[in-house]
Amino acid sequence: MGKKNQLSALDDTDRTLLRLLQQDGTLSHPQLAEQVSLSVTPCWRRLKRLEEEGFIKGYQANLDRRKLGLDVLAFVQLSFGVATDSSVKRFEDVVQLHPQVLSCHKVTGQTDYLLQVVAQDLDAYSDFIENVLRTIPGISLIHSSLALREIKASSQLPVAA
Repeated sequence: MGKKNQLSALDDTDRTLLRLLQQDGTLSHPQLAEQVSLSVTPCWRRLKRLEEEGFIKGYQANLDRRKLGLDVLAFVQLSFGVATDSSVKRFEDVVQLHPQVLSCHKVTGQTDYLLQVVAQDLDAYSDFIENVLRTIPGISLIHSSLALREIKASSQLPVAA
């Protein structure tokens, strides 16, 4: 099923459920059912279908990185000089293993990858760059931009009405 067909498979109630869960993942089935004017069992069935179809990938708490001592947020642009299959695979495997890498995207433009990385402080961030990224063969450029102030940070996706 194409992306448009997947989205069109959602009705207004499904979309409302998705919006409500993004706002507060701790809502109980009875609370959700009440807010979408359904009884608990049909609401539960909809949630189960949304999970099975992959619209809901999981549930998690949104944590405050600063309260956890992760004061540095960096955006890292990275390029390969000559990207071999093995060097790219090694890089992507390394990124998967390090929890301080919040996201990694293969991008268009002047660099090959864009990473979002957190660290306790500049020393810990420097250690990550020197002892992790710089050890991967083939990387020719690592450019860091440090966040000075966070204006907006959200993992909530816009769900069309």
